[in-house]
Amino acid sequence: MAVPKRKTPRSKTHSRRSANMKLAPPAKSSCPQCGAAKLPHRVCNNCGTYRGRQVIDVD
Repeated sequence: MAVPKRKTPRSKTHSRRSANMKLAPPAKSSCPQCGAAKLPHRVCNNCGTYRGRQVIDVD
């Protein structure tokens, strides 16, 4: 069985694991009614529409 000759340094371990810690920003789409940026498959916070229907009343 293979055994490491030396202990792996903490910096090497942390730098290898840091690739999994990167967070991607959430995807954005534009609202077809008002053109504001919104999350896909969600009600638009600006105008309150979803799939061409008025879902919530935004004042």
